[in-house]
Amino acid sequence: MRMLIIAADGQLGTDAVSYFSKKYEVSAFQTADMDVTDPIRVNGAILAVKPDVVLNCAAMTNVDGCEAKAEQAYRVNAYGAGLVALAASRVGAYLVHISTDYVFAGDGKFPYVETDRPSPKNVYGASKLSGEQHVQALCPNHAILRTAWLYGPHGNNFVKTMLKLAKEHDEISVVTDQVGNPTSTFELVRIIDAVVTSRATGIFHATCEGVCSWNAFAREIFRQAGVNVRVKDVTSEEFVRPAHRPSYSVLSKDKLAAMTGHRPADWQDALREYFDYEAGNVDF
Repeated sequence: MRMLIIAADGQLGTDAVSYFSKKYEVSAFQTADMDVTDPIRVNGAILAVKPDVVLNCAAMTNVDGCEAKAEQAYRVNAYGAGLVALAASRVGAYLVHISTDYVFAGDGKFPYVETDRPSPKNVYGASKLSGEQHVQALCPNHAILRTAWLYGPHGNNFVKTMLKLAKEHDEISVVTDQVGNPTSTFELVRIIDAVVTSRATGIFHATCEGVCSWNAFAREIFRQAGVNVRVKDVTSEEFVRPAHRPSYSVLSKDKLAAMTGHRPADWQDALREYFDYEAGNVDF
């Protein structure tokens, strides 16, 4: 089977290439090789490879940066997603598109299911929702995977930021009133594999199991890393950011399990695997 991976040098794409290259014939396009906002390059690459599966990992994911550069966010996250979807449809490929929990307002109390109405409160979430709509309209044979709080060995993420700050400060302030599902790139790639294997179509929520706040996530990072640093409890009102963050963006994985048979790992176990990988004790 031929798989084409877009943004193969990104946080998710790098691990996806490593994993899927052991199973399939992979064509990996780095960000510089394929600008998803360029229709000529997108169409040319996908028509040349004629993949069975397209995995689109390209996105503008800097949440605060999207607020400052909304036009760019929409070009990449919406228009770019549409170009990839259209090209995938032309060659009859199955498209896996990565989206986000931030398509939801985050003002509920129960895990979101796939049929809940999206209502993003920031540019990042709104641009990603527009991307979902482009994919749905332009490529019938698709799976949209909404993930959350993603981290891995490559690129910038919350885990790396916390460990960096711990080297520079004795105390770190982390919010207690934003709750979600920390998810490793390793586990998300396994979810992608399960979805590709099943050829399930539609929207799926794709995160690790278990729920915590950013504050609790930070404390677990330091515990597993053996780092001694004080974590101060603060609220979102005390830690103002340019972009609004959902207070509760927990995603239900029941549909994923029902359609693919895959149950994601608990977030603490996934974090432990990440540290084992970084220590050279496990491969991926």
